[in-house]
Amino acid sequence: MAQIKIYGLKEHLAPLKEKFSDVLHTCAVEALHLPPDKRFHRFFLLDSSDFFFPRDRSTRYTILEISLFEGRSVETKKQLIHLLFTRLQEELLIPSQDIEITIFETPQQNWGIRGLPGDELHLNYRVDV
Repeated sequence: MAQIKIYGLKEHLAPLKEKFSDVLHTCAVEALHLPPDKRFHRFFLLDSSDFFFPRDRSTRYTILEISLFEGRSVETKKQLIHLLFTRLQEELLIPSQDIEITIFETPQQNWGIRGLPGDELHLNYRVDV
């Protein structure tokens, strides 16, 4: 399981949402070995009066918060981070300086999905990659 929240300025993110989601998803499928049909992205489009960030960032400044089941290796999480920095710059022209990524890992039993605690789900993919 992976859920991704994307925060940024409305004028920057709104026109990119679909392409941004595609880039995020291809990175997650590649690094985390998620099934292609597991896409959970939420965009938080902020007005400039609601989004404060350092002066050395541009209006393309974007924050990604990624929630995962516990179990991925350090190498897998680093691969995801590297893929995101590379592909967001290459495909959406967002420089790495303007991207911040945080990964939050939670034990499966702390998730509730489809009426069950996460550790009681029968997943069609592995988490320990």
